[in-house]
Amino acid sequence: MLTTACVVLPLLAFVLGYTLARRRASEEGRSGAEATFTTLHTAALAAPALRTGLHRDSARKAVRHLRALLGTHSVAITSTDAALAWDGPCTDEVLSYARTTLAAGRAQVFPGEPYGAVVVPLTADGKIIGALAAYDEELSAALVRTVTEVGRWVSGQLELAELDSSRRRALEAEMRALRAQISPHFVYNALTTIASFVRTDPGRARELLLDFADFARYALRRADDFTTLADELTCVDRYLLLERARFGDKLRFSLQVMPEVLPVPVPFLCLQPLVENAIKHGMRGRGGTGEVRVVARDAGPEAHITVEDDGVGMDPDRARKVLDDDPGREGAGIGLANVDLRMRQIYGDDYGLVVETAPGTGTKVRLRVPKAQLGAP
Repeated sequence: MLTTACVVLPLLAFVLGYTLARRRASEEGRSGAEATFTTLHTAALAAPALRTGLHRDSARKAVRHLRALLGTHSVAITSTDAALAWDGPCTDEVLSYARTTLAAGRAQVFPGEPYGAVVVPLTADGKIIGALAAYDEELSAALVRTVTEVGRWVSGQLELAELDSSRRRALEAEMRALRAQISPHFVYNALTTIASFVRTDPGRARELLLDFADFARYALRRADDFTTLADELTCVDRYLLLERARFGDKLRFSLQVMPEVLPVPVPFLCLQPLVENAIKHGMRGRGGTGEVRVVARDAGPEAHITVEDDGVGMDPDRARKVLDDDPGREGAGIGLANVDLRMRQIYGDDYGLVVETAPGTGTKVRLRVPKAQLGAP
């Protein structure tokens, strides 16, 4: 019995010790996981403001989250010439600290009583644009490393903001160029056609002039990158009315659209260039006659749209070259290459145009559009 007790007691002690150790490890692991979550969550709260760039409003929204992230007495954010925002007591020397740091181009430590400061530069697009200052009682090497790393993370968010801004400016410039490239031949031909009816059919001339005004108002309006498929089809309809007046019965057109896809957001001016291209190439080589068909159907999470002509078609290799053409090249117009590039920029490479063609078989251009606009909740 004594022998059994001598064996069981140490075993119980071992089991108890092992259990307590496992419990402590579990608690420590749980504490570490919570700390990791808190850090990531706090960073995520600061990120949206920083992604808009460095200015007073973004600094004001982000600074309290950065203070929570660093756990210091106070935090301040400056530009190159002004203190933008701070959380906690901030000394009057913050701007001079920032200027010294900006001149040095690296982290600087400024001892003080009762609080000193660690100040690091903030950069975007290779330029120093501001500074992050953290005030605390003890300016340890660990604090310097931490503030430096947080400063790098903030700079990364500001860099992303600059990239977003550059992308927006590029898209806006492209849209302005797209509007400016509305085929001058179409404008000339439309006005010439309208002029031809002024004496013979004044009422028709007036209607066509109003159609031209509606088309121009839509194509040249100050709009976002997106419109609805319904509005885009209205633009196409106005365009076709003008082209029908020019070609008469030589141009045939059919439209099949499922009502479910009419509200789908689509890139502005993504269909009219395809229809213009179909008319221009579809009526070539068939005695000046041709048919253009537009079909838009519901495909679950996407809308699938095709623009097809019954023209002479082209060699598939040539079609690939057309898509690879530089949309900004003089004389390139606003055809397939421009729309293809915009679709890829907005939705990704999987959403580029698909061209089906061969000599003598006409040309069909397919595009897919997600029903939910990019960035929508």
